Amino acid sequence: MYDFKNAPHRKNQGCIKWDKADVLYGCGVAENLLPMWIADMDFAVAPPIVAALQKRVQNLVFGYDFLTDEYYEAVIGWMKRRHNYEIQKEWITFTPGIVTALHMAVNSVTEPGDEVLMCSPVYGPFFGAATDEGRVLLDVPLHDEDGYYTMDWDAMEKAVTPKTRAMLLCSPHNPGGRVWTREELEKLDAFCEKHNIFVIADEIHNDLVFSGEHIVYGNVSEHAKMNCIICTAPSKTFNLAGIQGSNILIANEEVRKKFQAQVAKAHASANVFAGPATIAAYNEGEQWLDELIDVLRGNCQYFVDFIHEHCPELKVRMNEATYLMWLDCRGLGMTEEELGKWFAEKVGIAANVGSWFGQTGTCFRRLNMACPRTFVEDACQRIEKAVKELRK
Repeated sequence: MYDFKNAPHRKNQGCIKWDKADVLYGCGVAENLLPMWIADMDFAVAPPIVAALQKRVQNLVFGYDFLTDEYYEAVIGWMKRRHNYEIQKEWITFTPGIVTALHMAVNSVTEPGDEVLMCSPVYGPFFGAATDEGRVLLDVPLHDEDGYYTMDWDAMEKAVTPKTRAMLLCSPHNPGGRVWTREELEKLDAFCEKHNIFVIADEIHNDLVFSGEHIVYGNVSEHAKMNCIICTAPSKTFNLAGIQGSNILIANEEVRKKFQAQVAKAHASANVFAGPATIAAYNEGEQWLDELIDVLRGNCQYFVDFIHEHCPELKVRMNEATYLMWLDCRGLGMTEEELGKWFAEKVGIAANVGSWFGQTGTCFRRLNMACPRTFVEDACQRIEKAVKELRK
């Protein structure tokens, strides 16, 4: 049994989530915002990871390290046990974070001027991974059926052109919380084969599934395996974002060589803590993770039930994966600017602005439920109180 009822103190520790909340979301007026924005967890990491890092610190030297065979075996074993995806050591390329990898992936499979397809609302850095690299963004919004997102196949078919060379896929989906079904992914694979589109799949939330089954995109078909880049990491799963370690899986040798050339050019090597932390997480962290998932599922369901019962002006669906709730605030009748001021001054919660995920996210807020239940309860009370004031 692990402690998911208490949160380590993070204020005034150089923590982005806690120390930057007032600056970024307080509009200069809120001093006691409850930070529920940036996607890390307010839980202590699994004890085996702490022990591994303590052991590494005791080495007393922090020079250049390399990733050992034990590291690669841990990644291979995890993907096999948890996702039934058999990979080879040479498929794995380390990068210091997935956002960095997305840029490198786009450069590996497209040329400047090519179109990169994505479906919003979607994780904000997806947009820059295309436009910052001189590619043309092709945004085809997801179909929204009362908060349940699906791919709009007709719109995608009409939008793509011979210049559409890649697609950025968020799986599981952030911020919508969808777990794409095998049927959906098979349809996507057929679509991409028809149009010769290479898939770059951000699967960083692949371990945090509450319902359904996460299907690794490369497991859909042999075509998918050879025409995709799979981006994975222990960072969301085990609360290791600050360790900056990701594992990019590429079966296609030609694409892999292009990707690795960019990694080498950027000197994007592992820091001294990435290896020990990842090995401990993947080899000894499963029991901790299984307990965590129950806690996260409970937090998300509590939030959904509370909003449905007490704040009918707002809409939210129970997510299938991720600890991120996508709150539809359009029923309040506010502009995005007014909503931001209301959250800061009246609600007192720092939540991700919906438009950061694309224009289809306007007047939504993304809230992080990876915290003790008392935080979730506090958030619910703050929202209810502020909504009641609007009714007067």
